[in-house]
Amino acid sequence: MADRTFDAVVIGAGHNGLAAAIHLAKRGWSVGVFEAKGVAGGAVKTRELTLPGFRHDVAAMNLSMFAGSPFLRENGDALTRHGLAFVPAEHCFASVFPDDTYFGVSKSLDTTMARLAALSATDAAAWQRLLEKFASDAPHLFGLLGSAMPSLAAAKVVWAAWRQKGTTWTLDMLRFLMTSTRTWLDANFENPKVKATLAAWGMHLDFAPDISGGALFPYLESMANQAFGMVIGKGGADTMITAMTSYFKELGGEIHLNAAVQKISRTAGTADAIILADGQRVPARRAVIANVTPNILFNHLLPGGSGNASVDSRFRTFRPGPGTMMVHLALDGPIAWKAGAELSNFAYVHIAPSLDYMTRAYTQAMDGFLPEAPVVVVGQPTALDPTRAPEGKHIAWMQVRVLPKHVKGDATGAIKSGDWPEIKDAYADRVISMLETYAPGTRKKIIGCSVFSPDDLEAENPCLVGGDNLSGSHHLDQNFLFRPVAGYSRYKMPVAKLYMCGAATWPGAGTGAGSGYLLGKMLAGK
Repeated sequence: MADRTFDAVVIGAGHNGLAAAIHLAKRGWSVGVFEAKGVAGGAVKTRELTLPGFRHDVAAMNLSMFAGSPFLRENGDALTRHGLAFVPAEHCFASVFPDDTYFGVSKSLDTTMARLAALSATDAAAWQRLLEKFASDAPHLFGLLGSAMPSLAAAKVVWAAWRQKGTTWTLDMLRFLMTSTRTWLDANFENPKVKATLAAWGMHLDFAPDISGGALFPYLESMANQAFGMVIGKGGADTMITAMTSYFKELGGEIHLNAAVQKISRTAGTADAIILADGQRVPARRAVIANVTPNILFNHLLPGGSGNASVDSRFRTFRPGPGTMMVHLALDGPIAWKAGAELSNFAYVHIAPSLDYMTRAYTQAMDGFLPEAPVVVVGQPTALDPTRAPEGKHIAWMQVRVLPKHVKGDATGAIKSGDWPEIKDAYADRVISMLETYAPGTRKKIIGCSVFSPDDLEAENPCLVGGDNLSGSHHLDQNFLFRPVAGYSRYKMPVAKLYMCGAATWPGAGTGAGSGYLLGKMLAGK
């Protein structure tokens, strides 16, 4: 490899880096991908974390964005040939409440409407109205999310929307993109359980109910799940990574694992090679693509910065989102929810019973305290895909949102302040106790447990700074034209032939491979 020169080198084998690599390789570029870890995937990995035969998705589980992505539309046949497979969820997401009830959204509209009608006839009518509106809005919204920002393609999407919908719709959509979750929910629904169930999606990003810009994700997730359903990866989320790496190699690409990049080399101000940790220099004729966060690129890979101190300071102040904890459970049986046996069939169950509950958890975390009662996302992959555990056994994927990286104390005072290695088990026990409240008997079913604190997640993937599984806050000052910073939202960095993709760039977090695909198209010219 010491004498190998590529057209492009990619730093990091996450799905966005792989998407860019595949697109370029298909267009005849020679591409090398260099990954510091021993396995590709970034935040999309599946491992036996608890016991042999129990396959847990380390971080990302939901592959719906990938299943509906432009990248998959172009490469789906090839990736399927290389083993990509999805498992659909008939019952997508739900929230449980202290009165032992739940509200959930299933792929069957009749099923969802029956649940809504039982809570509020007004909300059932609102749901139908929003779903019809979504069918009309979706092409424009997804067209915008699938375009570089800014770009002629994005301008064409806005122009087409204006021509078709008119000025009033265009201005209303612009206002909606700046609207908080609570404002949007209050304008459309009356039942607090319906509101809480939808608002929980905002917490998957870093949008507490009253933060501007938070309405978009709950709207898209709730309507897309109703319209299209949800999918997870058959056998594990890593089905997409296995297929992508296999296809990339078929195209002639090279993936080098355990190949940490120490720095990016420049000649006359132009990025022209990477230097590996072992000292090897790998030249790149046309592009160096960093599938990393601004923190890694500007604080580590570019010694001395880009040469523009003002621009560098903006990248270096790119703000992570709140931290996350993952609690993976191997179970002797399915979770038995008090709210009803049918809940065991849902892909996701949220423990986030009210907007005030979410606000309180978010505020406590942002103040540096362990929330008294955090938002917990309970994934039940074996309800959809029994192959992930031995026969009769189950796994649970528990994501705790949101947490501080540096803990000042505990909102309850029960856990003494300390670093995450000292307190993570105690806090995981609190989370399991919360699950036990809604599903008594769960503790007795636990036969294996693996806890990833915010520090552990960052060690697993350095792009998850402070356990931020979003690679940067998505608040309005770091989204759209401002992701990662204003003036650099089109992946080109302030060094010639250097580019950045990944969740820290537009269109942000998720498994859609949007930034890698858009960058690949931009570099290849098609």
